Amino acid sequence: MISQDTIVALATPSGAGAIAIIRVSGKEALTISQSIFESVSGKDILKQKSHTIHLGHIVDGPKIYDQVLVSLFKGPNSYTGENVVEISCHGSTYIQQQIIQLLLRKGCKMAEPGEFTLRAFINGKLDLSQAEAVADLISSENEASHQIAMQQMRGGFSNEISKLREELLNFASLIELELDFAEEDVEFADRTQFNDLLNRIEFVLKRLIDSFAVGNVIKNGIPVAIVGEPNVGKSTLLNALLNEERAIVSEIAGTTRDTIEDELVINGIGFRFIDTAGIRETKDIVESIGIKKTFEKIEQAQVILYLFDSLKFKVQSSEYISEIEKVKNKFPLKPLIVVINKVDLLSTEEVAIIRKQLETLNVTLETISAKEKIGVEDLKNQLMSFVNTGALRNNETIVTNSRHYYSLLKAFEEIQKVKFGIATNISSDLMAIDIRQALYYFGEITGQVTNDELLGNIFANFCIGK
Repeated sequence: MISQDTIVALATPSGAGAIAIIRVSGKEALTISQSIFESVSGKDILKQKSHTIHLGHIVDGPKIYDQVLVSLFKGPNSYTGENVVEISCHGSTYIQQQIIQLLLRKGCKMAEPGEFTLRAFINGKLDLSQAEAVADLISSENEASHQIAMQQMRGGFSNEISKLREELLNFASLIELELDFAEEDVEFADRTQFNDLLNRIEFVLKRLIDSFAVGNVIKNGIPVAIVGEPNVGKSTLLNALLNEERAIVSEIAGTTRDTIEDELVINGIGFRFIDTAGIRETKDIVESIGIKKTFEKIEQAQVILYLFDSLKFKVQSSEYISEIEKVKNKFPLKPLIVVINKVDLLSTEEVAIIRKQLETLNVTLETISAKEKIGVEDLKNQLMSFVNTGALRNNETIVTNSRHYYSLLKAFEEIQKVKFGIATNISSDLMAIDIRQALYYFGEITGQVTNDELLGNIFANFCIGK
């Protein structure tokens, strides 16, 4: 799957900018770069030390394209493990394209998505979970997802898995040895020690598997649906949370006819707020479609904010309570925050009466004025209470990758089979099959077990140039 060609790609975002970086990697990276580079001091970059930077010009015969800085990284001490040259040029799209086309004419090949990181994996510079963390680091949009990606890229997750795999492999070797002496009925693997190891592996796997629920929302953001009747201030609340005029606000009921989404980072955690069309009985076809989408978005959300107008509640409290009960019963597993809006227009006593009426629903209550931005910070704190960030504070390993999650689940199943085999005194040959499968799933995570199709699927999601 991996070609031996020298590859080239733009390592910085496409488009005009102050500076652009063009990356070249492969056996001929230095030779090809030397053929188009003229140092201002007459240096031959083939003779220069690794990890040095040189000023000069990119030339094609008598034609000069740009004054550049060329950084040299000689293999194996480079990101890819190969010879790597990075050309820092001015950010004109014309200059970028001319230099890349010149390198292609000199023998380079355009890099595929993720091919630089793939070569780093193939050459042993990164294991597979670390390579995947590179993509997560690039796409991280908040402090929490950045922290998780950095920990994984530095090997926290893979070290934990590799250590477990190594210990299991040692016992597996003893089990396999028993098969060679099956007729003599001897045990090389102490079953008590082996069972202790399996309990420890099972504990770690369960912790990692359970962490995926937190890791997934940290990586992708926590979807929060803002629902309620039309014209109760949902769009105003969204604007207050985001601190910008994101949604259209109008006195006309049903103004929001489609869902509006935007993200807010609270204490390093991303929340995706979804302002939905109001829930009410309507004959308007377009608005009816919007209401249908509202329930679809609630299905996708992990937290529901039910917002209502406190002034209207005073005259139709039973209807509101019934509607809130419907939402609660329809989505019993989703955290529900009932938000009492426009409290700035009520007295303290009136707010207390509303709260007392709603306490029978056993839901979380928050009082706000979206227009005046009263109580918005308390609402944000309430949202944060639904996020388990203890693992982040304790710097524990958190799983965010669905591929890793699947492999951990399968490894957990195999470990349980092995434990059952010990408890029932199953034969060593049958136990060895389950151990091999557990080792296989461990190896899938770090890349000790892999194939071209798996690598193709993983690195196809990378950006070109990385």
